[in-house]
Amino acid sequence: MSTEIRNNIALERFEIYVDGAIAGYAEYQDTASERAFVHTEIYPDYERQGYATQLVGTALAGTRREGFGVLPMCPLVHHFVQTHPEYIAAVPQWARQRLGLPQ
Repeated sequence: MSTEIRNNIALERFEIYVDGAIAGYAEYQDTASERAFVHTEIYPDYERQGYATQLVGTALAGTRREGFGVLPMCPLVHHFVQTHPEYIAAVPQWARQRLGLPQ
């Protein structure tokens, strides 16, 4: 199976495609300096196959490359950041305590 992740700027979401079919998305809202991830969904036929991890990892890497701080408001993205400490630095210092993340 081939996967592709695209940033759909018009809909403010990263989308994951599996063999050309959309399998899920991670919605965000941008401010001047941060990108708040507010909702992530993987469609039922694609659950529990690692697509959420792939989607969120790619979305966060792209967000850092674009120069945005990460606000992991969505529980799935929040869990991803907690379990991948290399992304903690992408969360602005002011937001870490509020979101229960390590300083």
